[in-house]
Amino acid sequence: MPYLLLAGAILSEVLATTAMKYSDGFSKLWPSVYTGVGYLVAFVLLAQTLKSMSVGTAYAIWAGVGTALIAAIGMVFLGESASALKVLGVLLVIAGVVVLNAAGTH
Repeated sequence: MPYLLLAGAILSEVLATTAMKYSDGFSKLWPSVYTGVGYLVAFVLLAQTLKSMSVGTAYAIWAGVGTALIAAIGMVFLGESASALKVLGVLLVIAGVVVLNAAGTH
């Protein structure tokens, strides 16, 4: 169950960050509202996750996966550059999350 809550927190954070891109510095109402609601949901779900998962593991997974997803969304859907070095960085973030998660199961 904690991983399901954490996945929801990550998804909410990614959607909120994407909405922030479209809020034009919080000058557009609906993307700004989506940003606020998305972050609120993300933190509520993260707080629920922390009831049964260590804070270091939960936060590292939340931040790492969220960062990797936002970078991928930027490169694939928002026309941001996709250099080999940038892709390598995203892969290293994912590898770090996998290693941290594997270390937490022992």
